[in-house]
Amino acid sequence: MEIEQILDLIYPLPETSKLMLKNCVTEVSYPKGHILLRADKVETNIYFIRKGIARAYSNRDDNEVTFWFGKEGDTVLSMKSYVANQKGYEDIELLEDSNLYELKTKKLQKLFKEDIHIANWGRKFAENELVKTEERLISHQFRTATERYKELLRHYPHLIQRVQLGYIASYLGISQVSLSRIRAEIK
Repeated sequence: MEIEQILDLIYPLPETSKLMLKNCVTEVSYPKGHILLRADKVETNIYFIRKGIARAYSNRDDNEVTFWFGKEGDTVLSMKSYVANQKGYEDIELLEDSNLYELKTKKLQKLFKEDIHIANWGRKFAENELVKTEERLISHQFRTATERYKELLRHYPHLIQRVQLGYIASYLGISQVSLSRIRAEIK
């Protein structure tokens, strides 16, 4: 996915503002298994996925708990670092060889001060991320594992072919055995 498309998915920008933002973006590539962002570190970059899949996870009692997946067009960042300039709580791992667009947070903050359209783009981005987080929280609180799996299939059908089932089970908050049972029931 091209950077113009990704930026427009967040919030359409006038061409001059989009060009200012694009000029601060660089393309980078990393292999499968690369840890893009680290927990307990203030992260200074924001990434947009051009090609690939990523997952965010935290370690709890010697167990990794996956709580987010990103695909082409998605933004990868530590929200805590982005908003509060504080250490994040998540590691973000690439699950495929990936091509990304990288944006330095300091450059983006400078653009926020220089261009109202980019500042509004940043506000819309934060609002969209808040809504997505709220939807994930509500889903985990009020839906059964089967309902969460069906929701995942409906919104992200490609993940099943591209992500290890253990990560999907962790994301759903269930064991891999339970996920296998749910998958068998649905077929």
